[in-house]
Amino acid sequence: MGERFGRYSKYIIQERALPDIRDGLKPVQRRILYSMNKDGNTFDKGYRKSAKSVGNIMGNFHPHGDSSIYDAMVRMSQDWKNREILVEMHGNNGSMDGDPPAAMRYTEARLSEIAGFLLHDIDKKTVPFAWNFDDTEKEPTVLPAAFPNLLVNGATGISAGYATDIPPHNLAEVIDATVYMIDHPSAKLDKLMAFLPGPDFPTGAIVQGKDEIKKAYETGKGRVIVRSRTAVENLKGGKQQIVVTEIPYEVNKANLVKRIDDVRINNKVPGIAEVRDESDRSGLRIAIELKKDADSQTILNYLLKYTDLQVNYNFNMVAIDHYTPRQVGLQTILKSYIAHRREVIIARSKFDKEKAEKRLHIVEGLIRVLSILDEVIALIRASDNKADAKENLKVSYDFTEEQAEAIVTLQLYRLTNTDIVTLEEEDAALRDQIMTLKAIIGDERTMYNVMKRELREVKKKFANPRLSELQDQAQTIEIDTASLIVEEETYVTVTRSGYIKRTSPRSFSASTVDELGKREEDELVFMANAKTTQSLLIFTSLGNVIYRPVHELADIRWKDLGEHLSQSLTNFAREEAILFAELVDDFETGTYFAATKEGQIKRFERKEFAPWRTYKTKSLKYAKLKGSEDGVVAISPIKLDDVMLITAKGYGLRFNIEEVPIVGAKAAGVKSINLKEGDYLVSAFIANTDSVYLLTQRGSLKRMATDVIPVSSRAKRGLQVLRELKTKPHRIFAAGPVYSEQEELDLFTTEAAQEQEILEVVSNKLETYDINLADLPLSERTSNGSFISETISDQGVLSARIK
Repeated sequence: MGERFGRYSKYIIQERALPDIRDGLKPVQRRILYSMNKDGNTFDKGYRKSAKSVGNIMGNFHPHGDSSIYDAMVRMSQDWKNREILVEMHGNNGSMDGDPPAAMRYTEARLSEIAGFLLHDIDKKTVPFAWNFDDTEKEPTVLPAAFPNLLVNGATGISAGYATDIPPHNLAEVIDATVYMIDHPSAKLDKLMAFLPGPDFPTGAIVQGKDEIKKAYETGKGRVIVRSRTAVENLKGGKQQIVVTEIPYEVNKANLVKRIDDVRINNKVPGIAEVRDESDRSGLRIAIELKKDADSQTILNYLLKYTDLQVNYNFNMVAIDHYTPRQVGLQTILKSYIAHRREVIIARSKFDKEKAEKRLHIVEGLIRVLSILDEVIALIRASDNKADAKENLKVSYDFTEEQAEAIVTLQLYRLTNTDIVTLEEEDAALRDQIMTLKAIIGDERTMYNVMKRELREVKKKFANPRLSELQDQAQTIEIDTASLIVEEETYVTVTRSGYIKRTSPRSFSASTVDELGKREEDELVFMANAKTTQSLLIFTSLGNVIYRPVHELADIRWKDLGEHLSQSLTNFAREEAILFAELVDDFETGTYFAATKEGQIKRFERKEFAPWRTYKTKSLKYAKLKGSEDGVVAISPIKLDDVMLITAKGYGLRFNIEEVPIVGAKAAGVKSINLKEGDYLVSAFIANTDSVYLLTQRGSLKRMATDVIPVSSRAKRGLQVLRELKTKPHRIFAAGPVYSEQEELDLFTTEAAQEQEILEVVSNKLETYDINLADLPLSERTSNGSFISETISDQGVLSARIK
């Protein structure tokens, strides 16, 4: 299998996908040009049906599908793909919008005039020929190429293990660089770039990055920026429109217009009123009409950055050199082309010299015949036949076989007096020609002068002005992201298990709060009226913080479920729960505290979470956990007050939050409470209310005054808030502050979901109890409280939450 794939790879590298460094053509292109030229389908004759040409190419040289041949022929005729087209076509040959060409039975084609220069002198044994696929006739393995086509028209192709991307260049500039290289074989790249400064795309546009062009010309690899040519026009009523007149090379215009219109439809940047493709036969034109007072520069910058109005062009200059794919720089390409032309010119000169010498030999014989004409005529008349006449001429007058043949086939009108003058003139011309050809063959300098003269003739005939503008520096696109966001009112919700969404005011108003789309076992953690210009910070039980700009949240109906964070985050765990969320307007101010189950506590600043680069797919750490059993039990913005800690075994500790140092986001923090063995922290909260509630795992509930736990200091054991029982001891299941009705906050504030005074308790048998915490009497510190119902002690508590 490896051996067969190796053979296949070798074939498609050498015989299909990559251009030859000498003539810049792939085999299919070379066969198209050679076959059309052989059939006389040239620029100076009429157009011929494409199907006829394709049939001849397929039957004689290229044993593949007709579509591959026709597609290659069409591409060579497209003036937005080639800097100099090699095939002229009548009919629909496709468009910049990616429209397919008409079928080959409808179109007509012929070689362009400049294509003739690639084939010039092909009949003078200038290039090697090989047998075609069925050994019936021969085809050239390379064309003579009177100009450096590889650079002029560029190339693109993908083979096995190799790809190539060579941009088109300006013919006049390429020829100037080649002529300089002929005169200075070891020319430095900087000198060559004075003549050939960079690519010249047939679609024009602006090419940025001189250093990258130099790198590409040096190594064969580099990346330049190609930017559309745009202008801002003023319209009536104070409006403006951005007009695009040139787009980057190989960008599909229809797709580009659609992408720009998608930006308008999705309102990704405010201010675009309409996008129109106004291109016609006079040229390309895309009009982007803006709304009144829209910032044209911001919109243009956004479109350059996020659409194909600006693209990166990657040089990957790979060509076949001596049957081997090589990544080549500018100097190597020019040297290989010059070496090829040297071989062509010498081979052509030898062919012409041999032909001229043969003709001179015959002319010399004819001139001699005219001086002894009567004797020769008498000799021929006396001969038996043509062969005898030739033999007599050779014996009697020392004529050679070729001269004798010319004499006996001489037509009578050539015996007029004027013919001797013509023959003598031809003799002199032939001698001059042979002398010149000998000089070309024998003297390098003369040969190179011929090469330069022929290149300059091509330049004189076909040179045209540069289309692409070159700029030394690539301009960085700066976009003020805030200006891209359309400020809208919206409602944001986050649930305990990690479903997040924003909802339009219309969808919210059409529903009640209880109709929020969520899973049955899930609960609402956060709900707020937000603006799309705000951001959301979400803190989880595993010590992770998630950042989401509100405008990036999916706009989902109130009654639908929303988007789960695991859909976008790669590190959101199955057991992770949302503890706290808040809207953020600025990241410079704000401090939080976090307490973990294993008894660590820390303070940290919001500025640690200023939007990070990978926020869309990764969360950041805000608390370091001790092990797999550890977890965050409380996270809250800090009000400079006391913090209350409650443990499972019923210990309570109160101290001022300022005792906790501010540390970095990844730090573990300090010890908050001295835990007994087997004990763990259940709750931590800012103790800014008069009373707190405690719920045990057996369903016993009590409310006690905050002051019964006096302010102490951090890392102590604390005081017991339960009476220890020998059998069926109580353990704290939940604890928190109790708010009176005056302290109850508005529904749509940051802390809405946590600071309501109704406690919902669900037993293990799924019986639900709602208790108004503010109605509970105050109990002693060592009291175990009262059972919620007569049966709950046997059932136990499954869950508890503040509604």
